[in-house]
Amino acid sequence: MKVNDYVTQLKLQPHPEGGYYRETYRSSEGIAASGLPNRFEGERSFATAIYFLIEKGNFSALHRIKSDETWHFYAGDALEVIELDELGNLILTRVGPHLDKGEVFQYTAKAGRWFGSRVAGEGLFSLVGCTVSPGFDFRDFEMAKCEELVKEFPQHEALIRQMTRI
Repeated sequence: MKVNDYVTQLKLQPHPEGGYYRETYRSSEGIAASGLPNRFEGERSFATAIYFLIEKGNFSALHRIKSDETWHFYAGDALEVIELDELGNLILTRVGPHLDKGEVFQYTAKAGRWFGSRVAGEGLFSLVGCTVSPGFDFRDFEMAKCEELVKEFPQHEALIRQMTRI
């Protein structure tokens, strides 16, 4: 299948950080604000899941959320997940089908870390799923601002400029 086929068949929409997505699951039960860490404002679903597709030449801009996010490989080429941890260490993980080449089927980006993604190497597209717990809420989403992130992590300036939109 081609990218347009996946977008049509899976009913994907443009995502604010880049690529396409569709929420496929949102738990019908929730966690009260009183049962969550202080970083959350209000109730959250137990968990959420989406399809996410990114094409060569596009990227999921660096952003962070308040929950852990687990990536699952489905189709296409490997996805490179790019993370900056709290100490400024760069973590590159390939989520894809080639375990013999160091790729993994699943990877979890930890809550509060800056992360983004793009198709690895010369690949054409990556179709993955993302599961978030406590469930995703756009109130928990922060898009990285290039100049602010460069000041915080100057050692990664070139990558930050490649992976930000604002």
